[in-house]
Amino acid sequence: MGMNLEGFDATKVEPAGEGYEALPAGSYQAVIVHSEQKTTNAGDGEYLKLQIKIEGPTHAGRVVFDNLNLKNPSEQAVAIAKATLSSICRAVNVLSPKDSSDLHGRTLTVRIGCREYKGQVQNEVKGYGPAEAGGHMIAEAFAAPAQQKPASPW
Repeated sequence: MGMNLEGFDATKVEPAGEGYEALPAGSYQAVIVHSEQKTTNAGDGEYLKLQIKIEGPTHAGRVVFDNLNLKNPSEQAVAIAKATLSSICRAVNVLSPKDSSDLHGRTLTVRIGCREYKGQVQNEVKGYGPAEAGGHMIAEAFAAPAQQKPASPW
């Protein structure tokens, strides 16, 4: 039998997920808490979907996602995904993972950016770096590239 919800009025309580503003761009300590293999919408490839929980210094408990196109008709997409996976592996010091779950629960630094999508500001993961003892980022891990490429429209 379920729980008695008599007296609850959903019109008087904000729904979960509504009103969540995007995280401010910046670097955060985080852990990968879940990963799964997914098929692309086009059905012509597979990607690794990462669920990343922020630990601080602010916004602890918030979650961001990243997708790594490890099997894709686009060789460039696969190369980018493999380079990103290498950054993650190096950041958590698991250089030859047997399964994506080997990367879970290990503190790393995640650089978060913002982009506009369908009129809303959304977060996107821009990079990964190692965490030092005490949870501070190694600044050199996120040295800015010499030239920023424009965001891809897809």
